[in-house]
Amino acid sequence: MKMISHNDYRRAAKSKLPKMVFDYLEGGADDEVGLQHNLSEIEKIKFAPKRLLDVGSRNISRTILGKSQQAPFAVAPTGLNGMFSSNGDVKIARAAAKAGIPFSLSTASNASIEEVAKACDGELWFQLYVIHRELAKQFVERAKNSGYQVLILTVDVGVNGYRERDLRNGFSLPAKYTPRTILDGALHPAWSLNLLKNGMPKLANFETAELNDIEVQAALMSRKMDASFNWEDLRWLRDQWPHRLVVKGINSVEDVKRCAEMGIDGVVLSNHGGRQLDSCIAPIQILERAASSVDISVMIDSGIRRGSDIVKAVALGAEATLIGRPLLWALAARGEEGVGEMIQMLKDDVDRTLAHIGCADINQLDKSFIYS
Repeated sequence: MKMISHNDYRRAAKSKLPKMVFDYLEGGADDEVGLQHNLSEIEKIKFAPKRLLDVGSRNISRTILGKSQQAPFAVAPTGLNGMFSSNGDVKIARAAAKAGIPFSLSTASNASIEEVAKACDGELWFQLYVIHRELAKQFVERAKNSGYQVLILTVDVGVNGYRERDLRNGFSLPAKYTPRTILDGALHPAWSLNLLKNGMPKLANFETAELNDIEVQAALMSRKMDASFNWEDLRWLRDQWPHRLVVKGINSVEDVKRCAEMGIDGVVLSNHGGRQLDSCIAPIQILERAASSVDISVMIDSGIRRGSDIVKAVALGAEATLIGRPLLWALAARGEEGVGEMIQMLKDDVDRTLAHIGCADINQLDKSFIYS
């Protein structure tokens, strides 16, 4: 099938993955109202194009957290990518490096911090879940020693979102084999054969002798994070990490300001893609106010599907967006090649949108290109 949009990759991913795995990728919290809300709030934003301007050549490169990148977006941290394609973390990281955009590795990755660093020569960011402090300190040290340039602290998972699809399917790692899951696997033979060949994905960052603890891994899978982690603990983390530090999961202008006051280098406005709190604002709703209130990097995720969505976000003040599900659909559909195709599709859409609205350089975008 010819792939001409993210929806084509989504359909291909759905056909290739067992229902349990696709539901994990696709699902949200509770009634999944938040998933649609993220999309609808972005859809409400309309462009106000400008005409008779020279857009014969266009620039989509963008400085993100002080470094020039080839596009105004980065790869969002996503867990269990090995469930969608063998060695999925490395495949996405390699595709991102080839495309000249940053890749974010999740704490819940199936390739370790060190493995991805050895396999990829692009810019690497590491996303940290705090389960307990000593473990967090070890992860920070490993990321620092492996050359990761940015640390992303995710703060919206004090407890796990109530993901009904996963609960109904009995989704877990390692997988629990039931007649239903065995039948589902049999109906997706390519995925199952790949699993037999490469083995069940593991939480690779916990496979060291010090961290090979079933209780710790179970805590991560059930999102039993350190719910007591607070602003003072964030100061501790700031002291631990010598490079750029980003806080992800912010949903209020007040919290953005507080991060800036504490010397945090950037924030990601995010509701975890609708996977945590169902009745939550879409990050795009506070983007303009948040970005205008501070001098630090303000990025955004949750609901970004097309290059035009990225252009909207930058026009409203975002330094960049993070891309999650579309890249995972592409990974499941066509592996590393598919991820590269999706990144290029997004780049092309950003470029085309700039031409349509009369802006030759993404760095010249502002609110004047948005109808209000």
